[in-house]
Amino acid sequence: MEISYLYTRKRSEFGRPCCFSDQAAIVNVDIPPDPGLADNFVPRDPVHTYVQHSTEMSEHEVNTDRVKVQSRGVNHVEGGWPKDVNLHDADQTARFRKKLEKDEHYINVITQLGTLMEHCVKQNNAIDIYEEYFEEEEMIEVEIEPPSAKTINTIRDPNTAKRTATHLSWCPNASKKLAVAYSILEFQQSKKDMSLDSYIWDLENSSRPEIVLKPPSPLVTLEYNPKDSFMLVGGCYNGLMAYWDTRKGQLPVEVSPVEASHRDPVYGAVWLQSKTNTDCFSASTDGQVLWWDIRKLSMPTEKLVLDISRKGILKDALGAVTLEFESSLPTNFMVGTEQGIVILCNRKAKIPTEKITCTYSGHHGPVYALSRNPMYPKIFLTVGDWTARIWSEDAKESAIMWTKYHLAYLTDGCWSPVRPAVFFTTRSDGMLDIWDFLFKQKDPFLSLKVCDEPLSSLRVQDSGCVVACGSKVGTVSVMEISSVLCTLRRNEKNLVNAMFERETRREKILEARHREMRLKERARSESRVMETEEVPAESPQEKFARAQKEFLEVIQAELRRKAEAEMRQLHGKVRDYTEEAALQKEDIQVPEENIQVPEEESQEPKEESQEPKEESQEPKGESQEPKEEEGKKEDAAKVLGSLCPSSSHQPLAGAAPITHHQERCQSHQQGWMESLVLSPSPSRERPDSVPGQRDEHPSCQPSTKQHRPEPPQLGATGRGPSQKSLFSQLPTRQ
Repeated sequence: MEISYLYTRKRSEFGRPCCFSDQAAIVNVDIPPDPGLADNFVPRDPVHTYVQHSTEMSEHEVNTDRVKVQSRGVNHVEGGWPKDVNLHDADQTARFRKKLEKDEHYINVITQLGTLMEHCVKQNNAIDIYEEYFEEEEMIEVEIEPPSAKTINTIRDPNTAKRTATHLSWCPNASKKLAVAYSILEFQQSKKDMSLDSYIWDLENSSRPEIVLKPPSPLVTLEYNPKDSFMLVGGCYNGLMAYWDTRKGQLPVEVSPVEASHRDPVYGAVWLQSKTNTDCFSASTDGQVLWWDIRKLSMPTEKLVLDISRKGILKDALGAVTLEFESSLPTNFMVGTEQGIVILCNRKAKIPTEKITCTYSGHHGPVYALSRNPMYPKIFLTVGDWTARIWSEDAKESAIMWTKYHLAYLTDGCWSPVRPAVFFTTRSDGMLDIWDFLFKQKDPFLSLKVCDEPLSSLRVQDSGCVVACGSKVGTVSVMEISSVLCTLRRNEKNLVNAMFERETRREKILEARHREMRLKERARSESRVMETEEVPAESPQEKFARAQKEFLEVIQAELRRKAEAEMRQLHGKVRDYTEEAALQKEDIQVPEENIQVPEEESQEPKEESQEPKEESQEPKGESQEPKEEEGKKEDAAKVLGSLCPSSSHQPLAGAAPITHHQERCQSHQQGWMESLVLSPSPSRERPDSVPGQRDEHPSCQPSTKQHRPEPPQLGATGRGPSQKSLFSQLPTRQ
C-alpha cells in the first residue's frame, strides 16, 4: 500500500516577499521558579560538550524490498518450449510439432534460420573451437586416498516400543532434513499401545524431531515431493494413502477411503512429473498399482493389476514390494515383486494387456530394492535374496553383472547419484557395502559395520556424500563418505558405458545360444513323443513284470561280480601260501626220524601212502599224470595239512571219528589243490627267509619235543601268525 500526502497553499501566497518589522516582546507563558525541583538534579562532573560546525539535518530512513539474486543455468536440449508444454511428455511434444508445422510462416522462418545456421556450421568446420592443444601432455597422477566413512549423526526412535525404520527420504531443498517412516512389519509383534507416529528430523538438532506426522496407521513408505519440499505422501500399513502439507500441521490433509485403497501394506509410493505436481502412484502386495491425484484421494485415477499372464485376474497377480520411476522415461516404470520377478510396465499403452511390457527373473526371493542408474537409465539395479544384480533392458533372460552370494540376506540398495560405477547395499548382519566395479568386481570397495541389528533401509543424499541407513530397531545412522567415493573420475563415464555395452552384448550372444538349444531340445522331445505314441501302451501287469525282471537281473549281476571277486582274492592268498611253503621246504630239512607225532596224526602218512597204491591199480591203458604234477599235489597236501591240522584225505581204520570241522577242511583242501595244480605260479626266491625256519600252524606242533630242536621265535615279520590270521578269514564252504 502506497502512502501519499497532498500539500495545499493559496495562490496569492506564492512569490510573496518576507517583510520583517520591530516589535516589542510578548510574554506567552510565565513559569515561576520552584526551588524544590533543584533537589532532583544531580551534578555531572566532568561535563563534555561537543560543537558541530556543519549544518544539522534530520534523520531519514527508507525501507526497500529485498531482492534475491540467484544464478540459474538452462541446458537447451532442443528449442525453447512453451510453458504449457511438458518437454518429457512425448504426446504433448508431438502434438505441438504438428500444430507448428501447419503454420504458414513456419517454412519462411526455417529458411531464414537455416541461412544463419549454415554460416555458423561452416565457421565451426573452419575453426575447431573445441580443439585440445595440450592433449599430449601427461597428466600428473594424483594419489587416490583410501575409501573411508565416518558417522556424523545417529537418530533413535523416541518411543519405548522400538519399531523398524522402513523408509527414508531426504528433503529436496534442505539437505539437513530427513523424513523417516516407522512401522512394525511383523503382524504378530504389533502391540496395542504402539505409536503410529513418523517423524521429520533436522540433522543439526537430532535430539528431538522437528515435525511429528500422525497417520491413521503406521507408515511403511514416506516420500518428499521433489518439486515442493512442504508436501509428503505416505503409504500406510493398512493400505491407505495419505499426504501432508507441513505448513498445515501434523495431521494429514487428506486420506484415501478404505474401499478405494489397497488391501495390503503399501510398500511403494512415488511422485510423478506433471504440471500440477500433485500426481503419484503406489504399489502393494495385493497385486495392484494405483495412480492418485492428492487433490482428490477419494478414488484412484487409474489401476493396473500385476498379472504377468496379462489376463487382469487379481488372484493371479504378483505382490509388489518396491517401485521405480525415472523422470526421463515418463511413461515407463518398474515393479519389484515378492516372487523375485521385475515387471517393466508402460502406462501409456493403448490396450490394458500391453501395459506389462516384459519381465526379468533372477532372484530367489522378494526384490527389496530397484533403482535405475542415474546416468544410464536403461541399466537398473535389483537387490534380493543374497545378491545384488545389474540388468540391462535389452537383455531380458539374465543379468549382465551380479555380486557374490553373501552369507547374510540383502535388504536394500541404490546407486550413487554422482558416480555411475558406485552403488550401495545393506545386509541383515548390520553391514553396509559400497561397490565400485571399476575397481573391484568380486568384493565390495568398502564394507562398514554400522550396527549389530539388521539394516532395513538405505538412502543417499543428492550430493552423494552423505548416506543414511535405518535399522530394525529404528536407529538411523547418518554417515559421510570420503571424496573418492563421491567424486566423478576422469573418463569414468566412457569406461562404465563400454563395460555395460560389452556385458550386454555377451548376454545377448548367450541368450541366442540358449534359445537355439531350447529349440533343438523341443524338437527332440516332440519326435520322442511321436515315437511313444506309435508304441502300444503297456498294461500295469506288464510294467510290473518288466520292472521285476530288470531288478532281478541287476541283483544277479551284482552277486556274480562279488563271487568272482572273492574267488580271485582266495586264489591269490592260496598261491602265496603255496609259494611260501615251497621256499621254506627247500630251506628247512628236518629228518623224519627225529620227529615223533601222536598216533592219530601218524596215520596221515599211511593214508597218503595208500593213494599211490590205489592209483597204481588203475589200468595201464589210461594216461597218467606227469611226475611234476604229482609232486605239486603232494607239496600242496602237506602245506594244507600243516595249515589245517585236522584235515586228511581218507581216515584210516581205527582212527578217531572225523569231526564237522575236519570235513570242511577236507573239502577246502581238495578244491584248493585242484586250483593250485591247474594254475601253477612260478617259484621265486625269498630274500628275507631264514635258514632252518619253518612256518606251521600252532595246532600242528607235535606233542613230544624231546627229539626235535626248538625252532627260533618269529618276530613281527614272521609268517606263522599271519598265516593263521589269513586262514581264519577265508570263507568256508557249507
